[in-house]
Amino acid sequence: MSEELLRAWEKKSSDRNKLYKNYLHRADKNTVLKALPELHEEAFSKIDCLQCGNCCKGYSPRLKTPDIKRIAKYLKMKEGDLINTYLRVDVDGDYVMRTAPCPFLGEDNYCSIYEVRPSDCARFPYTNEDVLLKRQPLTLKNSTFCPIVYYVLEKLMASAK
Repeated sequence: MSEELLRAWEKKSSDRNKLYKNYLHRADKNTVLKALPELHEEAFSKIDCLQCGNCCKGYSPRLKTPDIKRIAKYLKMKEGDLINTYLRVDVDGDYVMRTAPCPFLGEDNYCSIYEVRPSDCARFPYTNEDVLLKRQPLTLKNSTFCPIVYYVLEKLMASAK
């Protein structure tokens, strides 16, 4: 079932974006939140992020001050040098990576700063927390490039029938 579910997931996700939007809009919050931890674990057991890396290749996390301090210390850089070398301020006033793919992403899809990665990276794809419901536009966007978000949404919708 899950291998079939994941076949051509990018096209399916794009085709089903309106269905996801409608589902998220009307979904029972408590039911969804109760189901998320198990679905999150199931998705991660079936999908290897290192085979994908789409999140790091095309998108940037928001970096907060604690992230910047932690990463700069790890890289033995001054915070200002880290900011000037790797970051820019986006339209929302947040620090994000200056380039895509992420400069810390290796060709093997491993992160060279994994131990101190930004909290947005550690939490991504938010499939085990209420962000899935609270930030629906983000969830819909993430479903177009992250097979785990696609998988969790498909499972949630199937269980709602």
